[in-house]
Amino acid sequence: MLTPPLDRGAIARLVPHGGAMCLLDRALAWDAETIACEADGHRDPANPLRRDGRLPAICGVEYALQAMALHGALLAGGAAQPAGYLSSLRDVSLGGTARLDTLAGPLGVRARALAAEAGGFIYRFEVEGEGRTLLAGQAAIILPRRA
Repeated sequence: MLTPPLDRGAIARLVPHGGAMCLLDRALAWDAETIACEADGHRDPANPLRRDGRLPAICGVEYALQAMALHGALLAGGAAQPAGYLSSLRDVSLGGTARLDTLAGPLGVRARALAAEAGGFIYRFEVEGEGRTLLAGQAAIILPRRA
């Protein structure tokens, strides 16, 4: 995997998620197929994905989607990634954890590109915490046509 690492400010300039909705804190490494990121905000009471004071484990999908968007931007030479549309989730499995906000330490977010074209991409993803896989699956994203 290639580096250098990116911090939250650099990530926020590359993904279509602004302000508190930019959930990734660090991109640790990436190459043409994969990206590895970390996030700390799952414990933040102001996390925008929380409902009734809780952050359900399924919200890990959004962390993975942002890692995918960041990977696309990095592969496009650092051009900000446009907002895409989630067209499908497949084979999503939860690793037995109901909530993310109760986990200590950072979340590890990894994604591997299976297919990428101008109109969209497909990735496999994993979200890890406390030494175990919390969520895994596959996502397909459709990108809007550029004028």
